[in-house]
Amino acid sequence: MSTSRLIVVEGPIGVGKTTLARRLAQTFGCEPLLEHAAENPFLEKFYRNPGASALPVQLYFLLQRARQIQDWRQYDLFARVRIADFLLDKDRLFARLTMDEDEYRLYETVYQSLAIDAPQPDLVVSLQAPMPVLLERINRRGIAYEQQIDINYLQGVVDAYTQFFYYFDEAPLLIVNTAEIDLVNNDQDYQLLLDQIMHIKSGRHYFNPIPAGF
Repeated sequence: MSTSRLIVVEGPIGVGKTTLARRLAQTFGCEPLLEHAAENPFLEKFYRNPGASALPVQLYFLLQRARQIQDWRQYDLFARVRIADFLLDKDRLFARLTMDEDEYRLYETVYQSLAIDAPQPDLVVSLQAPMPVLLERINRRGIAYEQQIDINYLQGVVDAYTQFFYYFDEAPLLIVNTAEIDLVNNDQDYQLLLDQIMHIKSGRHYFNPIPAGF
């Protein structure tokens, strides 16, 4: 590995990106940059009625992430590894999915005016899982407003992520199938992924491990 590295963990709702980012940060001894979805006052309204709250929910996230990135660029500059659980580009992904044309034009105007200088990741870890697995994990973690999520909306998110990473070439990419593994509670599964992360320097890679015990 290089002396300084930014690793970003991404993926759809319920796939486990924030939990994995926290464990990676613990491994590398750094403070992770995490999205704080629970702080968004429009999110619960969005899950109840996506059409009515799409613009405010995404503008809040955009402004929140812009502030976080600005603060984070000044913090821990000499850390050997830094971990984040979002790409700024994911904001546009969700905006295109949820907004009508007029709303998206306004969103883009705000996005461009912010001129956010997001750090370039050295590796993106894209977590994937099939729809039944995502729904089971969302149900298991028990966040009340997420229980209202529309299955068609969640499928749209999954499809948008798949398309986004199909064309993604801005950083080395590791695509991980998490359907049959537990990266949080199973040390062997986690170590297998960590070994992959430690050795990737360029290109696109796929990680579809056999679950521990097989």
